Amino acid sequence: MFKPLEGVRVIDLSQVLAGPYATYQLALLGAEVIKIEKPGEGDWTRVGGPLPDLAERRMALGFLGHNAGKKSVTVDLKTPEGIALVRQLVASADIFVENFKPGVAERLGLGFEALKEINPKLVFCSISAFGQDGPFSHRPAYDHVIQGMCGIMLTTGKPGDGPVKVGAPYIDYATGMNAAFAILAGLRETERTGAAVQVDVAMLDTSLMLMASLMSTHLTTGWKPVQNGNEAWSASPSSGAFATAEGVLMLAANHDIQFRNLCRAIARDDILSDPRWNTPADRHKNWKDLRETLEETFRTRPAAEWEDILATAAVPAGRVRGMDEILAEPQIAVRGLTHEIRVEGHNAPVHIPAMSFKANGRISTPDLPPPTLGADTEAVLQAAGVSREQFDMLRRAKVV
Repeated sequence: MFKPLEGVRVIDLSQVLAGPYATYQLALLGAEVIKIEKPGEGDWTRVGGPLPDLAERRMALGFLGHNAGKKSVTVDLKTPEGIALVRQLVASADIFVENFKPGVAERLGLGFEALKEINPKLVFCSISAFGQDGPFSHRPAYDHVIQGMCGIMLTTGKPGDGPVKVGAPYIDYATGMNAAFAILAGLRETERTGAAVQVDVAMLDTSLMLMASLMSTHLTTGWKPVQNGNEAWSASPSSGAFATAEGVLMLAANHDIQFRNLCRAIARDDILSDPRWNTPADRHKNWKDLRETLEETFRTRPAAEWEDILATAAVPAGRVRGMDEILAEPQIAVRGLTHEIRVEGHNAPVHIPAMSFKANGRISTPDLPPPTLGADTEAVLQAAGVSREQFDMLRRAKVV
């Protein structure tokens, strides 16, 4: 298996989605991720969701999907003893991840300056809504709040629909991947310089980078992106959404050669000889007539047939699918994007995401199921030098 982070230790104080998804990527790459959770409660995502039997065990689907391959250690961060335990664990770690509101880690004695004194080669990653500085930095937010603020909702949906949110919490997931990328860069830098690195990852920053070309165009020209429905940003008349005899076809014949391949594939050579659509400029000028002509042909067959026909002609196209349909495609199984785990007491397998890329021809999957709350507390703390007597005392005091 591809485990480039084997031997790397991560202390993870993050909760909910972006932070845990970041450390899940590190776990899939072989890192030892020690998840610090509140005794008796744990990560907020351990409860809730559509399967009550899992939620009752504090193993809800929202938790399982981002925490496999980790260890769970319970520590009460509201106690001086709990803070001391985390600092003790940091001494032997390589990476520290937190997603408190800016300033909270410092107040707890777990800020960058404090922890780099303990571990001068530490990669310290903070994940927050708006970053560690700036006038918004103190504000809390979740994915849909950032979606509303970053501009994406005013580009999503059809003109006149009003703001439309992207269906999935894509900013949370993108922020998690961005954080994992930043952490790996920080890890390389500590190896190069021997100095600790502070990484500051923000949801708002990530959301804007997901719209980099739109942002650059606006800043350079003043253009404001608007709701564009299902049309392609290329504005090509032979790109976008087309109705068919059954279903919707998404088409991207942007380049001249793709347009010519398209016309031949759908047996409409007459389009190529029509002077209205001779050149890309002509097609742009007479786009409405072209769209109507293409859709007239597309309505003669189902989208699934057109997808196969156009794939053979090297024209980018795909029918609109539901999640059930795309996950049933053989392509997904070949890519190995999901992984089955078993949860004690639950009578069916649970499907969780695997790594999103292949290395040496294989996808990385978690070695261990997600941890039950506090499952590794005793073993991890004893390995860090906490005696059995001290551990028993901490447990009686409900510090762990």
